[in-house]
Amino acid sequence: MVARYYNGESAAVEEVALRVTTHELVIYRPADSAIVARWPVADITVLGDSRHEAAPPVVLRGGEARLVIEDPAARAQLASLVPALAPLSLPPEPVAPRLAGFSVALVALVGMFWGAVEYGTEHAAPLIPYSLQAKLGESVLDELLADKEMCEGKAGLAAINRLANDLAKEAGYKHEITVHIVEGGPVNAFTLPGSILVFYSDLIDQAKDSSQVAGVLAHEIGHVVHQHPTKGLVKAYGMDLLLKILSGGYSDILNTLGSGGGVLLALRNGRAFEREADETGVRLLEQRGLRADGVSSFFEQMLAKEPKDAAAAAGIWSSHPPTAERIAATKRSTAGRPAFSAAEWQALRTVCK
Repeated sequence: MVARYYNGESAAVEEVALRVTTHELVIYRPADSAIVARWPVADITVLGDSRHEAAPPVVLRGGEARLVIEDPAARAQLASLVPALAPLSLPPEPVAPRLAGFSVALVALVGMFWGAVEYGTEHAAPLIPYSLQAKLGESVLDELLADKEMCEGKAGLAAINRLANDLAKEAGYKHEITVHIVEGGPVNAFTLPGSILVFYSDLIDQAKDSSQVAGVLAHEIGHVVHQHPTKGLVKAYGMDLLLKILSGGYSDILNTLGSGGGVLLALRNGRAFEREADETGVRLLEQRGLRADGVSSFFEQMLAKEPKDAAAAAGIWSSHPPTAERIAATKRSTAGRPAFSAAEWQALRTVCK
């Protein structure tokens, strides 16, 4: 059985083979049989199911890594060996009977939406009601963070949410931003539909100064104001997503997309989105007269820790631009005011204590 392995720590994707023993799912490289990971059978599960997703990811509970098995026969074989993975081989959901009664006018409207999805998500994403985006984002957030420790320091959360909303207003964004901080790692941050941002405290702890955290925050605001999370969903789910919205199936769509792991895979930003978020983040900081060097210095710190630069090594197959390219594009001087006051930065540094 072959699969794609996402380690949950970088954008790298690895082709692996699988072997099931009495107690373990062994993940190894086919070329040299080197072991990539050993997952206890009792601790693995499926995010979503094959009724609603083409290839629902297999995960280890409490971990960030993902396995995606494209071959239906391989998924069925794995499900037969590990009963807990039965959702991998469920038959696809039949098309809802109500579609047969749609009027000619609605069919024409669906065709228009399909054209929007096919030729660009720029026009399709704004058609999704913001209330639905917020509901979906909250649903995914609850699932993703169900077993995580949240940082509750009021002053620190107030500081990062204040800056997030200042930057969003600078961009003319009309909805309120909410930033959550999860205790621990990885060194990462991501954006969900409905103006929801998630930071991991390891990112704040390892930042050299407040400008780096402000730079990452500004980058994530770039994703928000350009509606990248919603565009990612439209791109990934296309017609199925739009048909459910048009037919009023809000609960159905949450069942389809509400699996945290499946949605995160759909929300992975491509190169164009990452470049746009980089540019927007730097611009917003500069417009407010704030230091904008934190974006490039954060990338420099990442590159120093991982000189190989996984994105550059993967070439056109990487979902992120090469780190060196991003450093060059976002390089700025240290001119400008600090994004956080000394008191705010101290509160943010201790937000989990």
